[in-house]
Amino acid sequence: MPFLSFRQLLTDNMRAVASVMKAGAHAVKLEGIEGNVETIHHIVKSGVPVMGHLGLTPQSVNQLGGFRIQGRGETAAEKIKTDALACEQAGCFALVLECVPNRLAVEITESLNIPTIGIGAGAGTDGQVLVMQDLLGLSSDFKPKFVRKYLDGRAVWLEAFNAYASDVKNGNFPAPDESYGQ
Repeated sequence: MPFLSFRQLLTDNMRAVASVMKAGAHAVKLEGIEGNVETIHHIVKSGVPVMGHLGLTPQSVNQLGGFRIQGRGETAAEKIKTDALACEQAGCFALVLECVPNRLAVEITESLNIPTIGIGAGAGTDGQVLVMQDLLGLSSDFKPKFVRKYLDGRAVWLEAFNAYASDVKNGNFPAPDESYGQ
């Protein structure tokens, strides 16, 4: 769900869910469980599948102290395990585990009856996901350890933009065959 769209009154939450579903979604994803149990129950009972998201939750990254591994240390790991079970009990059909230690992801995956999807959580989850911009190499500054670039998309895009700018500057674009006649 978009940032702050589900931390409101239940009617406002459902309005946001309806908007996302009408836009073509088949489910919604909510970050964190604290304060979301009632909301998840209500959304699921309304017929909309909910995916949970624990560990590094990008919408709360400033509260977490930045982009860093979550669940290090016994207390932090136990909290994520407890939260994972609460997501399942609230009705989530699956759970994203982001930027947590491999061992913790395996323990959570083995303890749940719903699938886990890892992003920076090692190979022990039921599935994997990468952000498209990271996979395609579109950003230059942000490079978490768990990201594998499958394309240097930034370089490809820059080459295309520079060629376009050069063609415009030199009067080569638009050419006569790219223009409508009189």
